[in-house]
Amino acid sequence: MTVDRLLPTDEAHELIALTRDIADKALAPIVDEYERSETYPAQAFATLGEAGLLSLPYPEEWGGGGQPYEVYLQVLEEIAARWAAVAVAVSVHSLACHPLMAFGTDAQKQRWLPDMLSGTTIGAYSLSEPQAGSDAGALRCQATAVDGGYRINGTKAWITHGGVADFYNLFARTAEGSKGISCFLVPSDTEGLSFGKPEDKMGLAAVPTTSAFYDDAVIPGERRIGAEGQGLAIAFSALDSGRLGIAAVAVGIAQAALDEAAAYANERTAFGTTIIEHQGLAFLLADMAAAVDSARATYLDAARRRDAGLPYSRQAATAKLIATDAAMKVTTDAVQVFGGYGYTRDFRVERLMREAKITQIFEGTNQIQRLVISRTLVSRPVGR
Repeated sequence: MTVDRLLPTDEAHELIALTRDIADKALAPIVDEYERSETYPAQAFATLGEAGLLSLPYPEEWGGGGQPYEVYLQVLEEIAARWAAVAVAVSVHSLACHPLMAFGTDAQKQRWLPDMLSGTTIGAYSLSEPQAGSDAGALRCQATAVDGGYRINGTKAWITHGGVADFYNLFARTAEGSKGISCFLVPSDTEGLSFGKPEDKMGLAAVPTTSAFYDDAVIPGERRIGAEGQGLAIAFSALDSGRLGIAAVAVGIAQAALDEAAAYANERTAFGTTIIEHQGLAFLLADMAAAVDSARATYLDAARRRDAGLPYSRQAATAKLIATDAAMKVTTDAVQVFGGYGYTRDFRVERLMREAKITQIFEGTNQIQRLVISRTLVSRPVGR
């Protein structure tokens, strides 16, 4: 089903139409094969980059699309409805461009940003470690100052695009304490940088997730982004935007599951009529549709706040929580609509259900989102 979208400009409508055309022609026909064989879709990212879909929320002066976030997120949702792994990777690439765009010098931007925004180079975000997920202050990967740069030793984990990205935003320790983390832009061909075997994941198999190992890897000082000790501030500055990206991906997954289930329910017959005419199933589908619509409205509200320059941290956490929980529920119910067939890999709802689960985990688990939201409700007396 094509979602009727309320978009701010004619250009945005054309952009959504372009996205749908590319996604239907370049992504949908190969997604099942590539996911089963765990084949990386390099050409898909090249196609999206050539169409300008990898740079939408960034300024035109640096080669970006200059689009508001509410438009970018709806493009991301359209991609996710065809191929969630690609949409997650697009969201991660956008996240990986943020440190340079927001904290880099003009010289750094002129040197690296155009290739990043054009999709000539694909990026990855390297924050988590085996013992440090939500607790970013516990990072141990060490960046030691040496003549002309930094020597890096340590391990990073859960890197989307790990081993295939062209550059990595690395957050490593340059001093003790929470203010001792710094941000670096590391090229993939850095000597001393290697990657582990891709994780054997429940879903999103076509895009690898790996660990990275730094063994006396030396990078020049010009590749530090921002000041020493500014790393966590840089990382956290993009978290709200990243959460909105995952919310949009989750809605795309849920919309795809709803479409599959509704189509099946209109074709499958039982007791002399299509199963959608049985009230028990019709009400289940109605609840699925309501969940998708409300989740979409929630992420769009947060995005519009972001575009207007208003605080949106709570709304981003709410959108991520609501959208990803909705995706898990809707995909589970879609499998139920298909009955035994839904439990087989012959139908896409099985894959969609597996893909939905990870959205509740990355960019901060949904327990972390509840913590973020609850902290906005605490009122403290003056002076405390």
